[in-house]
Amino acid sequence: MSIDLSVKVGPQFYRYNEDAFEFIPNILNEYKPRRILIIHGTISWTKAQPFLKKVFPDQYELYYQEYSGECSYSEGERLANIINSKNIDFVIGVGGGKLADLTLYTCHLANVPFGVIPTLASNCASWTPLSVMYKENGLAEGKTEHVSRQAVFLLINPKLVIDAPVNYFIAGIADTLAKWYESDMILEQQKFIEEPFADMARYAALMCRNKILSEANTAVLDMKNGVASKAFLHVSEIVIGIAGLVGGLGGKYARNTVAHSMHDALSATLPELHDFLHGEKVGYGILFQLALEGKWEVIDELIPFYTSLDLPKSLTEMKVYPLSKEKQKEIIYLINNKKKVHLLPMEVNEEKLSKALNELENYINK
Repeated sequence: MSIDLSVKVGPQFYRYNEDAFEFIPNILNEYKPRRILIIHGTISWTKAQPFLKKVFPDQYELYYQEYSGECSYSEGERLANIINSKNIDFVIGVGGGKLADLTLYTCHLANVPFGVIPTLASNCASWTPLSVMYKENGLAEGKTEHVSRQAVFLLINPKLVIDAPVNYFIAGIADTLAKWYESDMILEQQKFIEEPFADMARYAALMCRNKILSEANTAVLDMKNGVASKAFLHVSEIVIGIAGLVGGLGGKYARNTVAHSMHDALSATLPELHDFLHGEKVGYGILFQLALEGKWEVIDELIPFYTSLDLPKSLTEMKVYPLSKEKQKEIIYLINNKKKVHLLPMEVNEEKLSKALNELENYINK
């Protein structure tokens, strides 16, 4: 291997089917835990509880803990202390992306195995061995914790995710679309094509783009109608699993670059954007990255898709542009300070980033 690549494929056991939760007893039997902690949100647990009533055999002591709503350092430490004080030897996280990230980080601190049950098809957090960290007030820390630990299982029942808020699914679609546009320039280089796992990451990223652009509109419509159709199953599985596989196979070269760095900068500096979902800000970040790369024709191709899903195409649409000179300078500094943006095989500096931001606003606002 001629490039600095660490491959982390994904959870040890994955199943996306209406019978998925029936596999929990056999999986747990491999680990023979005595005390199990279930970390959950409020709405997520109300939704999931009926599906899990008859899953756990009587020999397990079950404990339940609602989380704060954020994947923060303080919350991870609080839950790790609970795990240690109650001698928990297995953890199950039930909820959305932040809950999945928090479960991973908590179990990394406490050194216990864990499984994940998503209640949203909104991101690949339950697949990937990393945690995006936030402050308790919802602002981004600007840090991502990468660990070697991965989930023992990732189990999804389509009946549990089909009636989730559609806007979360749409945000997940945008977040997954970024897998291709953030890694395209990097993985098209010959040195990555010559590396089998990096090349596999590129194919997975291409699948993400192609399936989403061809099936996402149908999948969203079917979800609105409560139908777990073939399109919905295809797209939701790509959002949760294949998107995670891209980064697992390609490591830092396929995980994220400018689009996610824009998300991080916006989340850290503009609390008025807190109501916009992660994937919505990443979706805008895709267009920003394409502007930086000078790929205006690709932006033209994506605009109708964005419009059909009501995804934000500019900071103007998010009602925060024009920015003050100080605020724009802060955002650009944070983006340029990310090592991952400099993985792109082009010169990236504050002047070019600032120019791309303003040019994109003018282009979209025409």
